[in-house]
Amino acid sequence: MDKAEFYRNARPDSTGPLETLRVVDCTTAWAGPMAGCLLADMGADVVHIDLPGGLPPQQQPLIGGTGLNFVNQTVNRNKRSLSLDLRTEAGQGVFLDLVATADVVVENFRPGTLDTWGIGYEHCRSVKPDIVYVSISGWGQFGPWTERAGYDPAALAAGGWMSLNGSPEGPPVKAPTFLADDLAGMHGALSALAALRHRDRTGEGQHVDVCLLDSLLFHSNGLLSLGATGVPLERWGSQVSVTHPCDVYHCRDGSLYLAIALDNHWRRLCEVIDRADLARAPGFGRNAERLGNRDAVNDVIRDWCANRSVYEALGRLLDAGLVAAKLNTYADAAHEPHVIERDMLQPTRLSDGSTAPLTGPAAKFSRTPTRVRHGARPPGTDNDDILAELGYDDDRREQLRAEHII
Repeated sequence: MDKAEFYRNARPDSTGPLETLRVVDCTTAWAGPMAGCLLADMGADVVHIDLPGGLPPQQQPLIGGTGLNFVNQTVNRNKRSLSLDLRTEAGQGVFLDLVATADVVVENFRPGTLDTWGIGYEHCRSVKPDIVYVSISGWGQFGPWTERAGYDPAALAAGGWMSLNGSPEGPPVKAPTFLADDLAGMHGALSALAALRHRDRTGEGQHVDVCLLDSLLFHSNGLLSLGATGVPLERWGSQVSVTHPCDVYHCRDGSLYLAIALDNHWRRLCEVIDRADLARAPGFGRNAERLGNRDAVNDVIRDWCANRSVYEALGRLLDAGLVAAKLNTYADAAHEPHVIERDMLQPTRLSDGSTAPLTGPAAKFSRTPTRVRHGARPPGTDNDDILAELGYDDDRREQLRAEHII
């Protein structure tokens, strides 16, 4: 199927499957904003609450060719911005007026913080009884660690993930991406939709508790259960424990990853590398034998790859129907025709007038396509529009500005 065929029934008037949904996004950093980003990408009207004047500048990389940092542009695109000082009584009143018009609130402050500001779940429930209120934190709303501050690497360490990441002979290593944050953001968005399904059936809202640690443990592929039952767990680097060969192999001009999971794929590989003698040879023919003979198996493949270019080796492996991929940098991946065809980079006009390729949504909807509609808005860009929707007239808005509430 080509792209045009997939989107043949797309609606040109749709922002996405969630276009009638309103979300109040009271978040900072990455995990909370990512939940709002997913909902905004799918068409929801997400109102991001910014501190008047914005947060202090942070030492983060700027998107090439712009003066804008990648964090804000990545996770706050497709949202509207309302600048609001939530530490003030007047700001809290505006917030609750907004919540009264919303379906979902997403927040990621330390547990209890918004309660002390008068805008916690019970306060929001008092103005919108069926509100879905999603709290994302490091360690959750209850439990012995609930009051601890939490960042992504701390969850990777506490959850056991970091203990298994890295080379076997090296130290534990954190993930290069905000992995726990991303997973918590994904569960925040997914759980909001599940809670909305319940609301639509029963009229009941609820408080949803998502944390980085739980999200990471859920996606541990069952390793938490193995750890709980005393099964030893080892660090494998780029290899895996249950099948071989699966590893990085170096070619003349780069590297590739090869994964052989089936014995018939091993036999096919032996044909490709001109070693048919090893297809059923002792120590090689069956996966159980190869697991005990890793170095010898790797030596055979390394010798074959070392004399070829990446594209020559990759072409022969792929032609044989084997699982292999060139080891790309992110810069390499950005130029892959497949990544481009999948709209994973979308040229987007940003608030400073520049255009940058922002990472596109992952899920594709044939009837209600999603896209990056606009970059992150400067704090307060949409103040007048949003407050007017709440019934605040010009005089009231000017008063809020004069008092530095917005």
